[in-house]
Amino acid sequence: MGDARIIPFDGSAGGSRGPAGRGARRQNRTPRQGAAPGGNEAYEDDIPVRERRRTVRSGARANVRAIGAVPEPDGDSSARRDGGAAPGGGTGLGALAGALGGLVGGAARGLADGLAGPGWEDKAADRLAFVRRRITGDYEVDEFGFDEELTDALIMSLLRPLYEKYFRVEVRGMEHIPDKGGALIVANHSGTLPLDALMTQVAVHDHHPESRNLRLLAADLVFQMPLVGQVARKSGHTLAHPADAERLLSHGELVGVWPEGYKGLGKPFKDRYKLQRFGRGGFVSSALRTGVPIVPCSIVGAEEIYPMIGNVRTLARLLGVPYFPVTPTFPLLGPLGLLPLPTRWHIEFGEPIRTDSYPSQTADDPMVVFNLTDEVRETIQHTIYRVLMQRRSVFF
Repeated sequence: MGDARIIPFDGSAGGSRGPAGRGARRQNRTPRQGAAPGGNEAYEDDIPVRERRRTVRSGARANVRAIGAVPEPDGDSSARRDGGAAPGGGTGLGALAGALGGLVGGAARGLADGLAGPGWEDKAADRLAFVRRRITGDYEVDEFGFDEELTDALIMSLLRPLYEKYFRVEVRGMEHIPDKGGALIVANHSGTLPLDALMTQVAVHDHHPESRNLRLLAADLVFQMPLVGQVARKSGHTLAHPADAERLLSHGELVGVWPEGYKGLGKPFKDRYKLQRFGRGGFVSSALRTGVPIVPCSIVGAEEIYPMIGNVRTLARLLGVPYFPVTPTFPLLGPLGLLPLPTRWHIEFGEPIRTDSYPSQTADDPMVVFNLTDEVRETIQHTIYRVLMQRRSVFF
């Protein structure tokens, strides 16, 4: 920047501050245009500086208002903020630039509202706050590693397009899931990959009045896989073990189990919608010990996403997996064959089967456990047949 010029406190640019100095300066001044001859002439320098600024500023604002600029500001502080009343309409150009900037900013905000929807500023602020908490470690997990904030903000957001747009899941019977307290949801398993469990988790989270989190019981293989096991823990999954299930149920959690296991998940396409054996009924024993209701859940549409027409058992043993599926698209199309078929899904929750009326010691009674297991299985099977009869198409 250039050297600043020091202005004396009386507003003059130099010379004497006394009466003699003022008289000497007055000799070289010319009368103001329109002043009466003789007597006390009115000079340009006699007009106060503030009054001269106001005169120029008023003319500039008149020009700006004529083209639709902002309303006239009050007081002299506005003129000083705009850089003073420079000759040639400098104030008017500054106001015009401000008005154009406001128009551009308003258009940009309108475009952002149209693309991201109303309230995008609050959403962006929430996301930034979420990132800050993840970086600083300011979040909570329970004893099983469940991170509720991460599940709501990220995991559900990633699964929701698959649920809503790709599989177009229809849900019924959500009123049968209790608003609070423990409950055990038991569902059929199918589809080669366990997408049915994830879609059920989204259904409960998004459609239940209390947006409850469904804690899934998963096989050991899930937690042995890199990254997959960590994400499963963060989203509330835990080992399919009676001790873990009973601890969650006793704490009032909503637990989901798929008792067919790999037998249902990897069954051939020709056996679709034929339920396999429900294990030894361990889930029923857990429900009896904790006194929670059992909610049957029937899933239709998952069987057709990966039609399994073959199983390479030798390769499965080498890879350490329960089966190596062969479908019409995999491994023929390579990675593209991993894309599931866009079938239309139906998930229906049945009326709960109460267990609190049984004595606690019946959890070790094999006949009671078998009868309840068979009741749950038959309920799910009959519901599947009914939904299949009502379904118009696999894809629509």
